[in-house]
Amino acid sequence: MLNQEESVRLFAILKADQKPVEEIVSDFISKFPRQRHFAICYSLFLLLEDKRALNATERLVAFSILYQAYSSQKSSANPFISLIINTACDDEAEKYERAFILQLLNSGSSSSSKEFLKQSVADYINGFDPSSHSFPEREQLQQQYCDKVHPEPYNSLYRNAAVKNVLPDPDVPRGCDANSPEFDVQTGDKSKLGAGDRDEAVTELLANLSLKGLGPRWIRPLPPRFPVLDRELEWLIPDNNHELVWDHGMCADTSRGAAVRDLITKALKGPLLPTQYEQVVVELANDPKLVYHCGLTPRKLPELVENNPLIAVDVLTKLINSPEISEYYTVLVNMDMSLHSMEVVNRLTTAVELPKEFVRMYITNCISSCQNIKSFTNLSTILQDKYMQNRLVRLVCVFLQSLIRNRIIDVKDLFIEVQAFCIEFSRIREAATLFRLLKTLGLE
Repeated sequence: MLNQEESVRLFAILKADQKPVEEIVSDFISKFPRQRHFAICYSLFLLLEDKRALNATERLVAFSILYQAYSSQKSSANPFISLIINTACDDEAEKYERAFILQLLNSGSSSSSKEFLKQSVADYINGFDPSSHSFPEREQLQQQYCDKVHPEPYNSLYRNAAVKNVLPDPDVPRGCDANSPEFDVQTGDKSKLGAGDRDEAVTELLANLSLKGLGPRWIRPLPPRFPVLDRELEWLIPDNNHELVWDHGMCADTSRGAAVRDLITKALKGPLLPTQYEQVVVELANDPKLVYHCGLTPRKLPELVENNPLIAVDVLTKLINSPEISEYYTVLVNMDMSLHSMEVVNRLTTAVELPKEFVRMYITNCISSCQNIKSFTNLSTILQDKYMQNRLVRLVCVFLQSLIRNRIIDVKDLFIEVQAFCIEFSRIREAATLFRLLKTLGLE
């Protein structure tokens, strides 16, 4: 069975009567995977059996797909060769349709016979000359294109008990052109059915056709219900007395905090204006729970830190009791070191009590970031990296001095690491100042 998307794409291909036949077939092969070709071709097979389901050009496109989809194999291996040959020999079929099918069957014999595939089906019908075509007998075609008459394309144990999906409407008089856009196939009246309605009807047919047809519904008695055991889940039956638990948060106003969410989204992309920053601070101060609905996640934290560090500090301060705060700390300690990230950590250390392990890991990360800036390419790159390294060393030294003077960290835990850092970069004034601070504390 085709899904709705496949039926719409297939019908769009059937409607392409102005494109060359070979281009239509190429579109079909490119838009549908090979494993879906049989199911799609079988749907076309069912529509072609009812001569009023498709109009003239759509039928020619459908026959082209049925034949060309299996053109790489022998004709006898095509599961739809019986329908193709039967239509070519049907005296009641239109002559242009029979001639078109015969040319399809001959299209693989020579390069000249493939020329007709370069014209559209509409041009083929308009330029068709019945006097220039002859139609061979059925036996001749079967002998030429089939080792034996190919069996039905689908056989099922329930086939004799099933009804085809597409049935002729008994209320439509024989001979009426149901493909005309003015004809209503339901009432038999004209000027009732538009072309869009017919297109929609055929699309729905394609989406609801199945290989098994409309099988009979087997009537079976409902199985008896087993007795309900203690502690077993019971279905809620209105007749029984059940204590219902009402969700008071249902239908609540979800617009609360929409302005903060929009501003946080903007804050992830770039710096906010002072008025926008004030609005975020005021909204979060008035309702601290809004911080859980502002749209910030640990994954988005680095963007907020780099673009709006003050907002990041305010949000993290209010998330200090959140179950996810450890994830925010992990992201913060692993992000690239920068002035803004150090500013956020420095402000957090004075606003809330941070885990000692987090502060220790962040300082170790900062020292490693300074030491790992190296380059071995050319002189300009070396000078650039040297400048960046010196700048980062200054930032880290000022940051560490602030933490030590405010008694945020116990420098004894990091003395060896910080002392080695100061000695390595002793040429930088801030590193020398930090080293003298360590000496005044009696830790040298």
